[in-house]
Amino acid sequence: RGQLKIAVAAMAARCRLAARFHHVHGANVRLDASRTRATRVESFANGLCFSQEPLVPGQIFLVEIEEKELGWCGHLRVGLTAHDPQSLEVVPEYSLPDLVNMGDTWVFAITRSHNRVTVDGEEAPARAQSPPWEPFLLIERVRIPRDTLVGRSRPGRYSHILDDLYKMNVLPATARRSRIGVLYAPQPDGTADMHIVINGEDMGPSARHLPATRPLYAVVDVFASTKSVRVIPVEYGFPSLQTLCRLVIQKHIVHRLAIDGLDLPLPLKSFCKHE
Repeated sequence: RGQLKIAVAAMAARCRLAARFHHVHGANVRLDASRTRATRVESFANGLCFSQEPLVPGQIFLVEIEEKELGWCGHLRVGLTAHDPQSLEVVPEYSLPDLVNMGDTWVFAITRSHNRVTVDGEEAPARAQSPPWEPFLLIERVRIPRDTLVGRSRPGRYSHILDDLYKMNVLPATARRSRIGVLYAPQPDGTADMHIVINGEDMGPSARHLPATRPLYAVVDVFASTKSVRVIPVEYGFPSLQTLCRLVIQKHIVHRLAIDGLDLPLPLKSFCKHE
């Protein structure tokens, strides 16, 4: 039991370290002091970012879209690479196709629909959708607290119009406050499948046969209409009592504006609104 606690603590510490961006990044990227927020300050390209550390199996690197920029075509791109950012002589201008053409890199553009990779001759099975109050997202043997993965619009004057979307945990994948993550799941043959998660929904394997024995870094390309993203730390474990209470409240209210009328402390109301 003692060794298990040490292993869990070590993984938690590594997850916290990896939940920020690498100091090596594209020429047009500016990081904040904590290296958890990346903003593209010029043009529409040179927005490539990497995770600070290689990911461990089942560890998700999750970002939230904070700012958009009108006038550009294209959106956020995410994926994994076996290239150590420190070893790059020059950070490529684009993840697609520049970084991918270097090999050992798997990157996909985020759109409203997302392709899934299947075994040859096999049709993609329908994804079973978990209820929005289900506390965990299951990806093969990986279990991730679902609440942190879900992006939600900020409550406002007309937010009740969006309540059906809010309760179903649906935001357009490319919208502000949308949350997008990438991870890899080891397979019996010693390789790994890459999964992209959008607002708490697993998009299925986006790439197969990744070299699971090599260090794999997350890739986040702050491209075109996506201007700024923020890393969201994910704690692996049981949801807190506060989170469970929020899920129950959200499940039973008429709409989010009704939270203001509840006899609750203001910080808890804000937490229930997921601000």
